Amino acid sequence: MINYSQLIEKALEAREHAYVPYSGLRVGAALLCSDGEVFAGVNVENVSFGATNCAERTAVFKAISEGKREFSAIAVVSDMDEMIYPCGICRQVLAEFKIPVVIVGDEKGNYRVHRTEELIPCAFTEFETRK
Repeated sequence: MINYSQLIEKALEAREHAYVPYSGLRVGAALLCSDGEVFAGVNVENVSFGATNCAERTAVFKAISEGKREFSAIAVVSDMDEMIYPCGICRQVLAEFKIPVVIVGDEKGNYRVHRTEELIPCAFTEFETRK
């Protein structure tokens, strides 16, 4: 089974494929499925910033589109010296698909581990959206 350090490495490798002509900030993510398969994702920018997609969502959507529904963790890294955290939209997506662990890293491979509930303690839930 892959460990968190290896997942960070996969996110760092993925980061190289980011499409960032506007910000120049490359972000990579690696999503670990419960069966051990890993899906990588990168940020894909657009001149219409609202059409930009974050690395975390790219990885999650790739996995979902391949039929995966059970996840163990996601790692996210960037070109910055400091740790990068998922944006609010990505945090909600992580909560939606019950990804329990978020590993945030820096460009050197250092990382911190968080529970998703720590990062979005009041996420919308399936029950709440049906009201």
